Amino acid sequence: MDFRQLKYFEAIFEHGTLTGAAENVRVAPSALSHHLSNLETELGVSLFRRKPRGMEPTAAGQRLHEHSKLILKALDSARADLQEAGQEISGNVSVGMAYSAVKAIGVGLAQRMIADFPRVNFALSESLSGATFMQLMRSEVDLALFYNPPPDPQLRATPVLEERMVLVGRREIIGESSDPISFNQLLDLPIILLRQGLSARAIIDDANLLKKLETRAKLQMNSVQAITGSLEAGLGCVIGTTLFMRDQIDSGALHFRAIIEPELSRTLYLCELTDRPSTYALEAVRDLVLDLVSNAVLNKDWEATLIE
Repeated sequence: MDFRQLKYFEAIFEHGTLTGAAENVRVAPSALSHHLSNLETELGVSLFRRKPRGMEPTAAGQRLHEHSKLILKALDSARADLQEAGQEISGNVSVGMAYSAVKAIGVGLAQRMIADFPRVNFALSESLSGATFMQLMRSEVDLALFYNPPPDPQLRATPVLEERMVLVGRREIIGESSDPISFNQLLDLPIILLRQGLSARAIIDDANLLKKLETRAKLQMNSVQAITGSLEAGLGCVIGTTLFMRDQIDSGALHFRAIIEPELSRTLYLCELTDRPSTYALEAVRDLVLDLVSNAVLNKDWEATLIE
């Protein structure tokens, strides 16, 4: 199996016909069919079902597609990276961030990318931590900032900062006092929680405490907009950070109280896939992200503690 075979396979997969694929890669349909037959013989599986009006991928074809798109992307990155040596940094870099990270550094990152790396095609995606993790695992983003990632040998995770968690809600829900509230006390309140699984880990990765929260939660949501609206409507309260609802807290619409017994915290990680080759552009963006996070904490725009 070589690069050319994978490229031809992907063309057939994407176009669904030998004719369409042949036009795309500028190879005769007969030659394309020959390469496909050789590849199927080498692998010992059928990759497509031949139909009168096209080619339908088999289960083996679907699996090979998942592998080949990563291989071809890595090869493209390697080619571009080596061609960039000694030149102005260019290329494609996509970054996924949890909502809080975007709120803290998203605009600043976009501004710096335009000013410092105008030849880099930069994409930024925002989602909850669980969704950001899945984007990274599917190679939809090259770099990701999210909270409490699960242990995974495919993941290179570098801790960046730690945030203290607080209870956020309207005063009539969590009380007028600014005194700390214990974890057991907050269990009696109408808790709004991120849905179970990877998203909930972003709040707390202690399995026992998380199970207690999930058992007592009044609502479970995986939408920042829905959670914000529910808090403002007085439907419940959330365990989050002051950054998460800073605008509403500053306006007085929402109130927050520290959590004790135990204190709760979460850790933000900068994550990459271990098998993805680095590029000059990716290294530049990685350094820039870490610099922006550090400045946001040092300037007290992000209430957190940096992890050296």
